[in-house]
Amino acid sequence: MTNRTVLGVDAGSASLREADHLIHHLVDQLGLPAGTVGCTHHIRTGRPHTAVSITLPDADAVDAVWQALTAPDAEPMGVCLAGRAHGPAHLADAAGQAAAEATARSARRAVLYPGVGRLTGTVTVADILAHTPIARLTVLGSAPGDHPAPTVEVLTRAHVRPEWRTGDLVLWLVPAVGGRLAPFEVPNPTPCCADH
Repeated sequence: MTNRTVLGVDAGSASLREADHLIHHLVDQLGLPAGTVGCTHHIRTGRPHTAVSITLPDADAVDAVWQALTAPDAEPMGVCLAGRAHGPAHLADAAGQAAAEATARSARRAVLYPGVGRLTGTVTVADILAHTPIARLTVLGSAPGDHPAPTVEVLTRAHVRPEWRTGDLVLWLVPAVGGRLAPFEVPNPTPCCADH
């Protein structure tokens, strides 16, 4: 994918949950194609909040998406695409930061990615690696290079949020009941821990 296919969008989301909803809202509203990747990005300048990036698999869809997001009747938000910026300056700047991080495949958390719809209920490590772009699964507290066996079951809770680390999507796991594993990030965190 080229840089041209990465859009940064900032609606000033105060929490990860709001940013997750924004990604799903954009997918539904804009009819984004299969293979679209949506990620969250912590913005630490100004008032800390969360922006999102949308990486489209097809460059042909980019202009239509840009026009929809920047139309006069569109929701007010910052949007950035390949040097073009729209919206209030502080939101457009943060959208540019999100787009840059997405292009570099760093410092972001994936919400929407190919195969995420298959990660419901209980799946195996092998299923995750075979059907998604997640490259590594790491159990918190395990030795470096120690990865779970392919047959180990993962209780997804329909909430699997891997992170980009050195160019790869990595899913952090914790031990769960019955020798299984579960994603470190829980679907409904308590308010004090929602964005940590």
